[in-house]
Amino acid sequence: MLGTATLGTATLGTATLLGAGIVAAPLPALAQAAPAGGGDASNGPEIVVDRARTAPIPIAIPSFGPGIGDQMTQVISADLEGCGLFKPMGAAASAGTGGVPNFDMYKSMGAQAVVTGVASGSGNARVEFRLWNVLTGQQLQGTAYTTSGGNWRRIAHIIADAIYERMLGEKGYFDTRICYVARSGPRSQPVTRLAIMDQDGANNRYLTDGRWEVLTPRFHPTRDQIAFMSYANNRPRVYLFDLGSGRQQVLGEFQGISFAPRFSPDGSKVIMSVTRGGGSDIYVMSSYGGGAQRLTNSGAIDTSPCYSPDGSQIVFNSDRGGSPQLYIMSASGGGARRISYGSGQYGSPVWSPRGDLIAFTRIGGSGFSIGVMQPDGTGERILTQGFTVESPTFCPNGRVLAYCRQTAGGAGGAGFSSSLGQIDVAGFNERVIRTPGGASGPAWSPLAG
Repeated sequence: MLGTATLGTATLGTATLLGAGIVAAPLPALAQAAPAGGGDASNGPEIVVDRARTAPIPIAIPSFGPGIGDQMTQVISADLEGCGLFKPMGAAASAGTGGVPNFDMYKSMGAQAVVTGVASGSGNARVEFRLWNVLTGQQLQGTAYTTSGGNWRRIAHIIADAIYERMLGEKGYFDTRICYVARSGPRSQPVTRLAIMDQDGANNRYLTDGRWEVLTPRFHPTRDQIAFMSYANNRPRVYLFDLGSGRQQVLGEFQGISFAPRFSPDGSKVIMSVTRGGGSDIYVMSSYGGGAQRLTNSGAIDTSPCYSPDGSQIVFNSDRGGSPQLYIMSASGGGARRISYGSGQYGSPVWSPRGDLIAFTRIGGSGFSIGVMQPDGTGERILTQGFTVESPTFCPNGRVLAYCRQTAGGAGGAGFSSSLGQIDVAGFNERVIRTPGGASGPAWSPLAG
């Protein structure tokens, strides 16, 4: 449930290096006057956000100027509108590029907040933005960013994150990426490639060439690396892909097939499944390779492990009770207890970064569904259903899930599609994530460093 955020004066500090050549520095508050009928700017009313899902917050975002300014304004507006909690409102370009806004005008438009800014330069760009409380005439935040002109889109996402955090009281998730499996060709024999893009679908690029099937990519929490399963050389194993160098390396040497990898919250370990006869066990090893330790030995199929955010527990899927269900055990193995008791079979569990929910795929008589439950198994809720919906992944603040949706195909695969979608954990604002072609198996990155 969204809470209520008090919007106070932004604290000034020193310049901060955000990585990728982006420097952020605070802007001093401009001299300001309360709007007509407004209260004391230092003790103004709160902007209530607990009903933002049903009544999105109206926020005016005039253009940051021509060229990249217009483009940045469009990205910021799309980020905020896309999360379903804001209602961006346009305004004359001259209303946003300098000085204190005309609060009475924005109040008459019904806006509760306004974003003003200006972007200048191309080779080296400087972007200034300020966030204002229209109800009190108070500047909530002011920041200047200096970077190369090619980083304008990322700065727009960073600004949208800053607005989200100031308005809602928690971190945003717009300056993030999604890794996924790009699919092309016939359904029966698809060509699959690892691909990565911004969370809004921009800047898509392919990481592998499609010679070998790839599955289940997962981001490292702190390093620019992805763990995934590859059928390279017709031997399915878990690999580590370095996004900086493009180098791939096998993680662990096992007699069986290794698959379904995930990193520990601190990134020091990788947990995965390894086949054994007709079943599979869960193993953990160093993310640098070596030191493999078996955590389960149930004689069943134990797979899809995922750590809790504090690293103390593991949720996984197992058919040890006769059908695939969800279990939780300690991070050192042992003490497994079943938590899923709904109708159908459960799989692909993933723990929310907030620690309050576990998302899952459920297969029942009516098809597939994606839902969430509390870690003790209570409070199960179905969020979306379809012919096939699977592979849920949380955004970094735990508010939104991305997933794969596939449609039924006719003879020869005609009419089949595989795409990515996202939905708020409250079950609203379901949207398509655009990709150049077919897509499956999404993984949401941590916040960019």
